[in-house]
Amino acid sequence: MTSCSKFSDAFKRDAVAQITERGCPVRDVSERLGGSPYSLCAWKETFAKGHRQRRRRTPRYGA
Repeated sequence: MTSCSKFSDAFKRDAVAQITERGCPVRDVSERLGGSPYSLCAWKETFAKGHRQRRRRTPRYGA
């Protein structure tokens, strides 16, 4: 199943830049842009400088 996002990658990168480069609070950016704070945190993890892909958790088998 594929997910459909109403926000482009360029939009997400700009939102992340407002948080990481300009120091705007996540809550303010989410209210201004119409996204949820949870989405912005996920975008930050995905698009922050130095991160090209979102890190995926790998299941741990055994101890």
